[in-house]
Amino acid sequence: MTTSDEFSISRRGLLQAGAASAATPALLSGPAAAAPAAAARSIAPVFVAMSVNGKTQRLVLDARTTLLDALREHMHLTGTKKGCDHGQCGACTVMVDDRRINSCLTLAVMHDGAKVTTIEGLGQPGNLHPMQAAFVKHDGYQCGYCTPGQICSAVGVLQEIERGIPSHVSGDLTVKPLLSVAELRERMSGNICRCGAYNNIVEAISEVGGVKV
Repeated sequence: MTTSDEFSISRRGLLQAGAASAATPALLSGPAAAAPAAAARSIAPVFVAMSVNGKTQRLVLDARTTLLDALREHMHLTGTKKGCDHGQCGACTVMVDDRRINSCLTLAVMHDGAKVTTIEGLGQPGNLHPMQAAFVKHDGYQCGYCTPGQICSAVGVLQEIERGIPSHVSGDLTVKPLLSVAELRERMSGNICRCGAYNNIVEAISEVGGVKV
């Protein structure tokens, strides 16, 4: 039979034991210490092919590469902006198979074989997409950082309405939604303009959609 005295420990002893246990991992060396780092480096690269702005792109990427980083860092299509990198600002919006997505929230490998359209693919100086021209006409930008994502998203919004896809403010889910200010503001709410050009953006989209606001 043991007594409680046999299990007693002084405050100094407790601190010494804690310090020793905390220091143990730092004492590891050789294969044991290198294993986690080696495992992190051993992720096999993946082959990804996709059509980007009408051109086939074939890439060898780390499987963890986002579509945004593939566009910017590997294809050098820097029109698509990295804003929050958390899917909250919309600056990285692109079209994938004719649907708008936040490219920072998806992996490139998930879109093998897909058709991707970035702001560069919508139009170029001298041959602007109607939405780009409308943004210029209605001064739908100030600093311009969010503008590529705004324009790609706006093109996607008009396509969604044309396909009859309802939004949170659509009154009747069984009826094709009408292009209205309320619909545009709701559908574009994922694209933040820190300069506050929202009214001008709505005017630009409305003009392209053939509705006067």
